[in-house]
Amino acid sequence: MFSVLFPGQGSQSVGMARELYDNFAYVKDYFKEADDILNLQISKLIFEGPKELLDQTENTQPAIFLVSYSIFNVIKKETMFDINKANFFAGHSLGEYSALACSDVINFKETIKLLKTRGNAMQNAVPKNEGGMVAVLGEEINKIEEIIGNNKNQFNCFLANDNSNGQVVISGKTKDVEHFIIELKKSNIKNIRLPVSAPFHCPLMSPATKIMKKELNEIKFFSPKSMIVSNVTAEPTNDPQNIKSLLIEQIEKPVRWRESIINMIKLGNKKFIEIGPGKVLSGLVKRIDRNVELIQVNNIDDLNNLKK
Repeated sequence: MFSVLFPGQGSQSVGMARELYDNFAYVKDYFKEADDILNLQISKLIFEGPKELLDQTENTQPAIFLVSYSIFNVIKKETMFDINKANFFAGHSLGEYSALACSDVINFKETIKLLKTRGNAMQNAVPKNEGGMVAVLGEEINKIEEIIGNNKNQFNCFLANDNSNGQVVISGKTKDVEHFIIELKKSNIKNIRLPVSAPFHCPLMSPATKIMKKELNEIKFFSPKSMIVSNVTAEPTNDPQNIKSLLIEQIEKPVRWRESIINMIKLGNKKFIEIGPGKVLSGLVKRIDRNVELIQVNNIDDLNNLKK
């Protein structure tokens, strides 16, 4: 049994997928189609930067999807490995859209348009620099929730990502995040302020939820080829309407990545294949369970790691 994982924001880098673009004509076609759909030179931005522009949420989201989708199709066309035999597809935040497109729930054009809208809506849900996120390292999630619960009168923060053992991410308004960091320092808990301009995956994203609900409800969802593990529930589903409803909820709900991986392992999964730029998800999985097999595919050499 194996599962396919698709990365989210933070895995992007200038120059990603250049080798695949230069070697496969159909990858060039995906990039050109993306430029046309978005009315934006997203391919130029991916290959040349500047990094600051690529890192803007409204650009990052369609860019990472475009790269992940291209890699997935290179695997299908250039190897004997049947990637569609995966038991589960799962993606981290925007990566869930990559999972849906690669599992034929929605098509390429719909997905990239949705992610441009999603990125823009999330970026603008809160005025610039009025919200932020902080990664908390080396501490159990229960302890972090306890700190938030015990200090509700001082600040209002939210669990945004439960990524792995000892790594959670918190969202909130800038002043609240700063107060939260002060509390962490009192307990000598390591933390890193993330370079984002908005507080994702929390109730402050409600304006983005309204926009995405309208957009998603206009699109027909089909049954996936493999079970989709939802960020919201950490459970597998193959019901198109359920997938759509959970995708709407996903904007404000925490990403339950640690639980998702644990549940896939409990269901018999022994191998994870990360498809997309970087190796962020493989690092998280390794922290959750060191006994599973991990494969990353983001260049031509990586294709050789996939056995029939």
